[in-house]
Amino acid sequence: MSKITPFLMFNDGLEAAIEFYTSTFPDSEIKNVARNGKDGPVTSAEFIVGGQFFMGYNGGSYFQFSNGFSLFVNCENQEEVDKYWNKLISAGATPQQCGWITDPFGLTWQIVPRRFMELINDPNPKKVQAVMSAMMEMIKLDVATLEKAYNEA
Repeated sequence: MSKITPFLMFNDGLEAAIEFYTSTFPDSEIKNVARNGKDGPVTSAEFIVGGQFFMGYNGGSYFQFSNGFSLFVNCENQEEVDKYWNKLISAGATPQQCGWITDPFGLTWQIVPRRFMELINDPNPKKVQAVMSAMMEMIKLDVATLEKAYNEA
């Protein structure tokens, strides 16, 4: 375990969340689960999602996630963007603008193709602005549209 670990406070969906996360992303597993009694509800867990270690707790309705914290998924290509986006949608996630999507447990994810990051790191500010403007019009990020904006700038 690293020195710093994200600790997620769920209101009551920890068990379902970790089952969904670990089945959706590779290099994921549930490491430890604590229950309230032998067969009671999950109270806390340690788990890995996409190689990142997390701790989670069911804290009750007092706790809610905000967009001030999100999980960034660095996708290899459009196919991978589509795969994760569709899995989140199938689970009941709510799409937002610019490749952001909030899962049914309240946690927000950024599903981002690596190509987007390459395009916005171009030294030409006109090309970067064109890509950023195109991205701001999107819900799910689309590599072909981003590249078109870049090439036409």
